[in-house]
Amino acid sequence: MSKFNKIETGIKDLVIIEPTVFGDNRGFFMESYSKRDFSEIGLNMEFVQDNHSKSKKGVLRGLHFQTKHTQGKLVRVIAGSVLDVAVDLRKDSKTFGKWYSVLLTAENKRMFYIPEGFAHGFLTLEDNTEFQYKCTDYYAPEYDSGIIWNDKEIGIDWELEKYGIKEEELSLSEKDKNQQTFKEFIKSGVIF
Repeated sequence: MSKFNKIETGIKDLVIIEPTVFGDNRGFFMESYSKRDFSEIGLNMEFVQDNHSKSKKGVLRGLHFQTKHTQGKLVRVIAGSVLDVAVDLRKDSKTFGKWYSVLLTAENKRMFYIPEGFAHGFLTLEDNTEFQYKCTDYYAPEYDSGIIWNDKEIGIDWELEKYGIKEEELSLSEKDKNQQTFKEFIKSGVIF
C-alpha cells in the first residue's frame, strides 16, 4: 500500500495527492515526496528544482506557464492556505481551456500535481502563507508566459467573497496584471 492517496480531478493527469500523516502529542511526520511511492500510484516524474514563496493574504500569483521547458509542478502549503488553480492548455485535450481549483492548507497537507501544459496560479487566503513546489524543469525566464487571472472566457471562480477578499484589494505583480487573454494565447500558436 502506498503512503500516498491519488485523487482524480476529472482532468487527465491533474491530480490531488494526500500523504499519510503520522501524528501524536509531539506533532506530526509525513513524507511529502518519494519517487518509489509516487511511481506506485502512477506518477512518474523527475523533479529538478524546488521553489518556496511567502505571501500575505490576498496575493494572487498566476496564471503562469513556460512556452518551452514546460514545467510539471507538485505544489503544497506549509503555512497558511491557498486556493490553487490549474488551467488545461493542451490543445489536443478534451478539457482544453477548463480549470480546476483545490484548497491547499497547512492543516489538510494535500498536494496538487499540475502537469506540463497547464497554466497555474494561486490565491493566498491568510497572512504569512508559505507555498512550496517542486518542478520537472528549470525556470526559463525567456519562455515565461501567462494568462490574465480573470480571463472572461476561462471564467475561474476565485471564491473571493467566500474567503473575505475584495477584488480591489488583490495584490498582483505588474506582470500578472498585464498577462494575455486566453484568446490571445490561442492565437499565439503555442502548442503543448
